[in-house]
Amino acid sequence: MSANTDSLHHSHDPGLKHQYEDMAQQSETYLVGMWTFLVSEVMFFGALFFIYTLYRWNYQQDFYIAHEHLDVRMGAFNTTVLLFSSFTMVMAVQAAQLKKRMNVMGYLAVTVLCALTFLVVKFFEYSSKFADHLYPGVNFNTDAVKAFGEHALENGHVAVNMNHAQLFYGLYFGMTGLHAVHIIVGIGILISLIRLWFNKADSVIHDYVPTELVGLYWHFVDLVWIFLFPLFYLMPKPH
Repeated sequence: MSANTDSLHHSHDPGLKHQYEDMAQQSETYLVGMWTFLVSEVMFFGALFFIYTLYRWNYQQDFYIAHEHLDVRMGAFNTTVLLFSSFTMVMAVQAAQLKKRMNVMGYLAVTVLCALTFLVVKFFEYSSKFADHLYPGVNFNTDAVKAFGEHALENGHVAVNMNHAQLFYGLYFGMTGLHAVHIIVGIGILISLIRLWFNKADSVIHDYVPTELVGLYWHFVDLVWIFLFPLFYLMPKPH
């Protein structure tokens, strides 16, 4: 009798996994797990932001001159792209709640396209730094004037310590590169989610929470960039 009752209960909720009593417990477990993961990510990135803050506080002039080589327009474009991708992700979650399968796949596809656009722009940004040897290592450009032009001069004298500039680019490549890795991982997750919706998998068709969890991850990745963009690209001139 108990086995028959369990069978009826599971058939009533096709999206329910066998280890959960009901959909409410399953959803709560999903959310707790995801938020635990995101908190660990916050601590991970938080350490890097703390290191950045310390060095920037001590080397304000050098960091400011080094940041002048970054392309604000590319950074702003990528910010716009990611903000739009957050919107399409929200729309995908809403469509999942309404069980509009084609809409979900469409919005997720646009989100993937935005992510790929971000990576392409970042590739060109990185390429310009490598072309000017502004990447950490033995080949780092030590000629301040050659690297930064007139921005490196103040009253006819070189006003930037290139060791500190190299530290700036170490943080730039480290933090934005780690963010790019999260973007790449996100693309893989989004494509997997599209495939589940395409195959009409019970895990997504009858339960919108997995789509919402992917959305939470994607919003976190976007939020990290919202902090990275002003810290690296919109640095105010120190007094």
